[in-house]
Amino acid sequence: MLVSSRVDLALATGAAGVHLPQNDLPVAAARALLGDGPLLGRSVHSAEAARQAAMEGADYLVFGPVFATASHPGRPGRGVAGLEEVAAAVSIPVLAIGGVDAERARTCREAGAAGFAAIGYFKER
Repeated sequence: MLVSSRVDLALATGAAGVHLPQNDLPVAAARALLGDGPLLGRSVHSAEAARQAAMEGADYLVFGPVFATASHPGRPGRGVAGLEEVAAAVSIPVLAIGGVDAERARTCREAGAAGFAAIGYFKER
């Protein structure tokens, strides 16, 4: 289990790690609190943010929204080219999120994503 944002809660419960939204606690601060064991992920929306998170000790990144998605109405997707740029900018796994379905998951993998995260995809199943 990964806990969103709450490093203290992850430590108290023995969770596998923490996932931080882009504008949350800095990755370096979270890593200092967590130590080297637990997973630490960060949501990013640009190659610059991806490089920063990787440099500070993130284990993985989630980039998106790649495509327009119902969970963020009115926000355009950042596109496959944006995903490709982020995946090429770092040496840690990047997961795609946002409007990903089975066909788009294949496209995301071809663009360099290690996998994908989803909400709607699993709700429909």
